[in-house]
Amino acid sequence: MENNEPGYVYILTNPSFREDWVKIGKSSRPVDVRSKELDNTAVPLPFEIYATLKTVKYSKVEKQIHKQIDRLTDLRIRQNREFFNIPPSVALDIMRDIADLLDDAELSVYVDGKPVVSNSKDEDKMIQAETKEKQRKAQKPAFKFHMIGLNVGDYVVFDPLGISVRVASDDKIEYEDRLYSLSAFTANFLPEEKQNTSGAYQGPKYFSFGGKTLSELRNEKGV
Repeated sequence: MENNEPGYVYILTNPSFREDWVKIGKSSRPVDVRSKELDNTAVPLPFEIYATLKTVKYSKVEKQIHKQIDRLTDLRIRQNREFFNIPPSVALDIMRDIADLLDDAELSVYVDGKPVVSNSKDEDKMIQAETKEKQRKAQKPAFKFHMIGLNVGDYVVFDPLGISVRVASDDKIEYEDRLYSLSAFTANFLPEEKQNTSGAYQGPKYFSFGGKTLSELRNEKGV
C-alpha cells in the first residue's frame, strides 16, 4: 500500500566514481540527510546530490526508474545495489519522463549543493549547463605570473602590509632572501586580525600590481 506521505527519489554522484556512475535510491526523509548517512569509510569522498523527485509515489517511482535503466541494458554495477553505470544526465531524463506523468511531482536539480526546482527538460539542460560552467571555472589551473604578463624581476605589492616583493619564478616570490608561494607568504605575514580560521588563503587576492589585485588582473585576461 502506497504511503500518503511524500518521499524522495534521488540521483547521487560521487567525485571518487567514474563520471558515468550514479546511485539511484529513495528516502522518506530529506535527501541531504540520506546522503550524509551514506558518507562512510567505504567511499573516499562524500556523495553529491544531482537531482531529486519528491512525490507520494516515491517507492514506485524508484522501482520504475530502475526498471527503465535495466531495459536499456545491464547497467547495474551490482545487481543487488542501487549503483548504475549511466551518465547522471540520462538518469535525470528518465526521472523527468516519469515526473511528467505524476500530479504531485516536484523535480529539483542541484546547483552548488542547492536544489533548483525544474519544470521542463529545457530547464534541466539549462541548469546542467550552468553547473558544468561553474565546475569548469572552479577547476581553473593554479595562478602563474605569466598569465598576467609579469616576469621574473618584476615587483608586486603585498597589500595588507604595503610591502613590495620580487617575482622570483613563474609561481614564487622572493622576500628577505627566501622564496614563497603567494598563498604561503600570505599565511605567514597576514596580520592576525585579518587571518581566517582555516589558515588557507588564495594568494593572488592579497597582492596587487598597478593598483589592481592579481586576481582582478587574471579575471580581466580570462585565464
